[in-house]
Amino acid sequence: MDAMLKASTTGIVAEETLDPVDWTEVQVLSHRIVDEAVGYLRDVRERPVWQDMPAEVKAFFAAPLPRSPQPLAQVCGEVTEKVMAYPMGNIHPRFWSWYMGSSNFTGALGDFLAAIQGSNLGGGNHAAALMDSQVVDWCKQMMGFPQSASGTLVSGGSMANIIGLTVARNTKAGIDVREHGVAAIDKPLRFYGSDQLHSCHRKAMEALGLGNQALRRIPTDAGLRIDISALRAAIAEDRKAGFRPACVIGTAGTVNTGAIDDLQALAELAAQEDLWFHVDGCIGALIAIAPENSHRVAGIEHAHSVALDPHKWLHAPFEVGCALIRDAASHRNTFAVTPEYLESTPRGLASGHWLHDYGLQTSRGFRALKVWMALKEHGIEKFGRLIDQNIAQGHYLSTLIEAEPLLELVAPANINIVCFRYRGDETSGERQKALNTEIMLRLQEEGIAALSDTTVHGQHCLRVAINNHRTRREDLDLLVRETVRIGQEISRAGVALPSPLVGEGGREAAG
Repeated sequence: MDAMLKASTTGIVAEETLDPVDWTEVQVLSHRIVDEAVGYLRDVRERPVWQDMPAEVKAFFAAPLPRSPQPLAQVCGEVTEKVMAYPMGNIHPRFWSWYMGSSNFTGALGDFLAAIQGSNLGGGNHAAALMDSQVVDWCKQMMGFPQSASGTLVSGGSMANIIGLTVARNTKAGIDVREHGVAAIDKPLRFYGSDQLHSCHRKAMEALGLGNQALRRIPTDAGLRIDISALRAAIAEDRKAGFRPACVIGTAGTVNTGAIDDLQALAELAAQEDLWFHVDGCIGALIAIAPENSHRVAGIEHAHSVALDPHKWLHAPFEVGCALIRDAASHRNTFAVTPEYLESTPRGLASGHWLHDYGLQTSRGFRALKVWMALKEHGIEKFGRLIDQNIAQGHYLSTLIEAEPLLELVAPANINIVCFRYRGDETSGERQKALNTEIMLRLQEEGIAALSDTTVHGQHCLRVAINNHRTRREDLDLLVRETVRIGQEISRAGVALPSPLVGEGGREAAG
């Protein structure tokens, strides 16, 4: 009030800030928010996995731009009522739709503290930058990469793959792509991956200026792993046709079924053919830390680059991915730009490591803290056991499905992804698809479980991805019971099934 009075009498406009006028009031409100957050996670099992928003809630998000202030307590109340009550659901123990981690409270505290500290992780001489590098070093250790390797934290798996494939393109192009562009490449580059590749690789080819046709999809075997013989033949064919084979992409866990390519064989082939060996490990790279299952990803340590996702099996809150590059010089040479305003100094703030030299972002969030805190609290061995636990749960669900006459597996469970369908009495493929889609939607709408659907071996099916440290076997028992119940209810009632929501190919399961 005194400042306002002074401003009015002197003609000077009072300076403003976003800091609270009353810190005590904010402190009390903040304590209440933390209490509510603890209860939100503690009682997550008692809430529906997902629920649709009423019309009035959807209308709330169409309100115009606020021009005048409202009390913070009121703002927080609106968040509680309109946002927290209607989540995607991926922290719930029965969320198995898409391949997402289920977060953790310590990581959430890390995100809060990172935001409070407010550091920009473009680099520099400060603690957050050192922690960022330390978390990357820990990821290298998890993957069996040498200390001399490089890496960077990014938004998630799609960007981690783009980082790795960009380094591959620049390294194998035969020219200075950064200076002359892809049009100067004398022979068109070819990248290879299985027909089960995640769609982000197509986006990468397009973003890199190579085009979708530069990515050759290789057929898979009965286990949906890349066919090594077919790959070798494709490489020879492309060389003969005047293309330049550049990179083979191995998949450590396909998004549809969790199939893991023979990474050892791919590493050997890449060495023989002088190809860059990139591993998309966003689904399963972290199996490397699981004591009972690490053998499944043997060979990943030989990759030139690996993409992995701490926000999946390390359960960091969204978002954080990691790209690892074996050759640190190639990594930096792909991205580093040093304008005069970002030159290093011998001392002071600018004397530190410039992390933006290893990716596309100059401004980078403090993603490392939430990963660092959870790893320090629990230790890497516990995260490894949780991965083994999810894989065991996937196989447990498979046995339940095989024992239930009304259900059938569409593909054997490789790791923690289970693809199955309700048989019913329908004989038509389209009717089967409509029936299973309806079961999936009712499971969601009744708040029981969140599944997705996909197509495997040309057959539409339901997909359960158990990437969740809160899931228990009793949840899987419930899923089987409720799937059968809903399927039987639909069949008994003779309900007219809606047309499937997707085309004949089904929808690709997200990461």
